[in-house]
Amino acid sequence: MSENQSEEVQQIEKLYEFSERLNASKDKSQNVEDYEGIIKMSKTSMKAKQLASQLIPRYFKFFPSLSTEAFDAHMDCIDDGDLGVRVQAIRGLPLFCKDTPDIISKIVDVLVQLLNTEEPVERDAVHKALMSLLRQDPKASSTALFTHAGVTPTTDDQIREKVLNFIRDKVIPLKGELLKPQEEMERHITDLIKQSLEDVTGGEFKMFMDFLTSLSIFGGKAPQERMQELVEIIEGQADLNAQFEFSDTDHIDRLISCLQLALPFFARGAPSSRFLNYLNKHIIPVFDKLPEERKLDLLKALADISPYTTAQEARQLLPSIVQLLKVYMPARKTGEEMNFTYVECLLYAFHHLAHKVPNATNSLCGYKIVTGQPSDRLGEDFSELNKDFTERLTIVEDLTKATMKKLTQGMTEHNKAMSAAKTDEEKASIKTKRQNTTTGLRTCNNILAMTKPLHVKVPPFIGDTNLNLSWKEATKPLASTTTTTIGGKRPANSNNGSGNNVAAKKGRSSGAMQSQLVNKAFEGISSYGAGRGGNRGWGRRGGGRGRGQGRGHW
Repeated sequence: MSENQSEEVQQIEKLYEFSERLNASKDKSQNVEDYEGIIKMSKTSMKAKQLASQLIPRYFKFFPSLSTEAFDAHMDCIDDGDLGVRVQAIRGLPLFCKDTPDIISKIVDVLVQLLNTEEPVERDAVHKALMSLLRQDPKASSTALFTHAGVTPTTDDQIREKVLNFIRDKVIPLKGELLKPQEEMERHITDLIKQSLEDVTGGEFKMFMDFLTSLSIFGGKAPQERMQELVEIIEGQADLNAQFEFSDTDHIDRLISCLQLALPFFARGAPSSRFLNYLNKHIIPVFDKLPEERKLDLLKALADISPYTTAQEARQLLPSIVQLLKVYMPARKTGEEMNFTYVECLLYAFHHLAHKVPNATNSLCGYKIVTGQPSDRLGEDFSELNKDFTERLTIVEDLTKATMKKLTQGMTEHNKAMSAAKTDEEKASIKTKRQNTTTGLRTCNNILAMTKPLHVKVPPFIGDTNLNLSWKEATKPLASTTTTTIGGKRPANSNNGSGNNVAAKKGRSSGAMQSQLVNKAFEGISSYGAGRGGNRGWGRRGGGRGRGQGRGHW
């Protein structure tokens, strides 16, 4: 045995002696020399350091006068060049808190800094140590952990990202085990998340919202007030107090994503008035100036939110929807292109808003709906408005039927082409074209279903959600592949916002028109959550600190 090995054996034996005496002692605070010996041995050989890293936290609580010296020695082991020493020291950190909970915050801070390690074994030890602390004292540990989830002038972005990843991958999946007592801890976590949202990216915000909505206090039996609380959190991210600039695409993206996140809570009774007022006051008046790729997303958001409006909100918003309908429903067959999905969105919103306040359409569209209220305005002549509106509906229907014919012919050709396709690339291309065509047919069918009831003086406005919007998955796909729905999946090469512009010009050959319908028409249809659609990540606002501009989203 070499001299070094012999010395290491002696050090280990000494450590066991110190530990045995401490174990046997009834008043361990009297064994100061033994604990000092353990601290001293933590600065010697590798194996002695590993053993000392177990013993220092075990007896820490009995020697408050040596707490600083003991903790510093343990931290030296955590900074040691040997991986085995570091891992053992990390494993010992939760033991410091077992009987001295007042230092949990300090220990969590140490572990958070260690999340940045590149060594898998070391990182795993850090994760297990943090989870151990969360089980020991969920409230104190989560409070300390979440101080690193927010953004401050001194925040280290790399460390913060590791903390967020840890919360997402380790804490959220085990929330049922960790958050006890349940209601108290879920409320505490909610408050911590609220404090962490001042400056987050879109992906980070969605992660936090997913965490919140998974909590039982916001579950299926939660009262309306809880839904309102979630919507208020989302409203804060949407910047609804900010002056709107139509060139600020980041704000538009944020608004669309927040609207999408809030929809389930509107459906459960939370008020949507702040979003609707902002859209009506700031967005719709400058709709024509918005970037083309954002217009469709906003119209989809309007369509999605319309079933959950109150009568008062519907009355305020309906004039703006009718005005947009007149912009996108041609007054005559001029040969200009019509954006079918724009019209689908606007008709859907129109029906749901008009269902809430049917007599508001008297002065907007010339209908004759009697409710007995002064707002019926039956003594006024709106016949010209009705004539204009119904003529536009007829033109839309004619264009839609012509387009459906071409799309159906195109579907037949796609099916033939698929049978003849030999390579995977050819099959993938044809599949995408079929999906585009299918979604286009769904859009056309929806338009016809919504225009048909509007030709009478007292229309039966649609007030339910049975009509499945074309960009959403069909609930009951039809058997025929040449009619409406096959599944409505988003095409892989969709270009959101290029618009489902289908040329309605006369004189084009059938083949040319059909080719255009396949390759161009309806290519912009997509659901939120991909490409340029909703759920896109927005950048951190930075708060004037010059930070967060390049973070992107998860």
